[in-house]
Amino acid sequence: MNDNQALSTLLLPTEPAAVELFNQQGKSNLVLVCDHASNRVPVCLDKLGLSDDQLAEHIGWDPGAATVARLLAKALDAPLLLSGYSRLVIDCNRPIESNELIPEQSAGIVIPGNQNLSAYERADRIQNLFIPYHDAIDALLDARLLSNPKHPTLFLSIHSFTPFLFNQQRPWHIGVSHKSDARFAKDLYRALVQQGDIIVGLNEPYPIEDAFDYSIPTHGEARGLPCAMIEIRQDGLTTETGIERWAARIANAYRAIDLAY
Repeated sequence: MNDNQALSTLLLPTEPAAVELFNQQGKSNLVLVCDHASNRVPVCLDKLGLSDDQLAEHIGWDPGAATVARLLAKALDAPLLLSGYSRLVIDCNRPIESNELIPEQSAGIVIPGNQNLSAYERADRIQNLFIPYHDAIDALLDARLLSNPKHPTLFLSIHSFTPFLFNQQRPWHIGVSHKSDARFAKDLYRALVQQGDIIVGLNEPYPIEDAFDYSIPTHGEARGLPCAMIEIRQDGLTTETGIERWAARIANAYRAIDLAY
């Protein structure tokens, strides 16, 4: 433990950890992550000055994504890592140098608790929330490589997106995105399209870019792993049935292509 961690009062001993590892012993060659799994805020930050309703919106997390990811981990027997705190406290899918790492506003809403942060306050969040999450991903991937170097790991990040952006409707029910290595994403895309009754985007609603994304470039591309990001439209995740249906769809798509890897 370094000095910053020792002196930090960001998290109380009774608060959840910065990262949760779910189904650690999963036997699948797939590793799942959920960067925006929670809208939790450390007690000492007093909800960042926001209301519970504001934190429950997409600015605070990816609604439904964590539940889909857990169901998917169970269905495919895959390990899953989930971030423990709101993307407004620190966004675990942004580069450290990004202005969006600790946003001062989001979707036009000012985040009072993120205004005029000192260098120490910023470093405290990085050291105690961002780094532990990504260190845990690295540790899991390293362990899998050591235990079975000839068995390739696939890396999949689960997100959700809003049905409207800037008053424009987004037609895709689900999107699959990639960076340089497109094979895994395109295979998932085709398998989802073959289900026949949904609109599937490829690099929609977002492409993966180094300036805006961290998990796929760092843990997938940099390691040479087949990797992709799933984005599910949030109006399909408002009920337990909808969440279960999307988890099943993604699981079925993955099973359809798994033998190719």
